[in-house]
Amino acid sequence: MPNEEILDKNQPDAAVEGEVVSPEEETADEEALEVLNESHGEALSAEELMEKLDSAEKKAIENWDQLLRTKAEMDNIRRRTQKDLENAHKYALEKFIAEMLAVKDSLEMGVEVAGQENASVEKLREGSEMTLSMLNGVFEKFNVVELNPEGEKFNADHHQAMSMQPSAEHEPNTVIAVMQKGYLLNDRLVRPAMVMVSKAAE
Repeated sequence: MPNEEILDKNQPDAAVEGEVVSPEEETADEEALEVLNESHGEALSAEELMEKLDSAEKKAIENWDQLLRTKAEMDNIRRRTQKDLENAHKYALEKFIAEMLAVKDSLEMGVEVAGQENASVEKLREGSEMTLSMLNGVFEKFNVVELNPEGEKFNADHHQAMSMQPSAEHEPNTVIAVMQKGYLLNDRLVRPAMVMVSKAAE
């Protein structure tokens, strides 16, 4: 037909005379077509989708089982820790008491000897010294340090001043007498030494 343009059936609708198609529109159409083709392809692959679903379900079950096992293990650890802590508080002095039993035995033997008719002061003294030596050994083993600061400078962290005495023989603030010894346990004060402290003579 003259003066009429024949449309190519293979050309897109956007190619109709009078319409201008931008490069951006062509690119968008192509991307939409690709997405459509991909979605159709997945929809047709039903077996593949079922396989993926089964795999996801199995993985979810495995993760859930792992979570339950981890929770059970953490509960067991918590119970064991709590029991160990209770035992530590309950039997903290077990080793110390075991060492002190020998000291107690020695004291009981000394009391028994003192009750005999032929008991002598010398034997009682020897027994008492032996018992005291055993006790000092126990203290040393458990890091118990004796504070007997006579002649030392007064230390407010370890000493408790019971009185002050003027003295020309000692420098001021010097321990000139110990009324009661003090003790440290692992460098921690258990009991301060009760002392008499010197001051400048009037």
